[in-house]
Amino acid sequence: MAILQAFRVTLFYLLLSSSSFFWCLISLVVAPFLPFRQRYRFVVQAWCSCAVWLARVIVGIRYEVRGVENIPERPCVILANHQSTWETFFLSSYFEPLSQVVKRELLRVPFFGWGMALLKPIAIDRSNPKAALKQLAKQGDERLKQGAWVLVFPEGTRIPPGQIGKFSRGGTSLAVNAGLPVLPIAHNAGEFWPKAGWGKRSGTIQVIIGAPMYAEGEGPRAIAELNERAFQWVCQQQTELRGEEPQLSRLGEPA
Repeated sequence: MAILQAFRVTLFYLLLSSSSFFWCLISLVVAPFLPFRQRYRFVVQAWCSCAVWLARVIVGIRYEVRGVENIPERPCVILANHQSTWETFFLSSYFEPLSQVVKRELLRVPFFGWGMALLKPIAIDRSNPKAALKQLAKQGDERLKQGAWVLVFPEGTRIPPGQIGKFSRGGTSLAVNAGLPVLPIAHNAGEFWPKAGWGKRSGTIQVIIGAPMYAEGEGPRAIAELNERAFQWVCQQQTELRGEEPQLSRLGEPA
């Protein structure tokens, strides 16, 4: 069984990497001529849906979503815990159009980074946290006004299952200043798609979408309270998913 699973994972990565290369080539030719929403659907939503489909069909990584009724009609700031690459693919295909906070270095990756640059990501310099926060505030507000969801992983990096990273206040600050709620999302993707290595385990990822959370007031205190509320909600969902309370991780440099 281990050999068969290793073969499936290898096949998955071969198909994923080859589809990424060819799709990026096509996108670089076609996408510049499309309006932003159609561009997003063509470049991101289609390919990310393909990645999630490949993971399900080849590796056996399925998913269930609870709380769909909590998604507001108007796009807002999504705060999700970060355990693997899977949730990046899934959330990018599930919400559209979506602008994601990414490391600036990713835009320099040949083909993949060039295609990503067409999609209005918020590409921050993590070595300069103060500048990154200002950039998130400015560009995030622009994306929200353009009708795009803004995805923030407040832990700042992928955290192994059983742990949770401290939440930065960048996402909640953006939401409060824009007069919008945050939409909290919790999942256990890292149980089946680990942070380290190529190994994958078949099973069903649970994705839980919480009710939109609004700030109670304005200013730094309201931002801090909303951030803590979102953090505690994700902690509670992780406890229920795993059967034990997550430990605070020292990993991550949240923006």
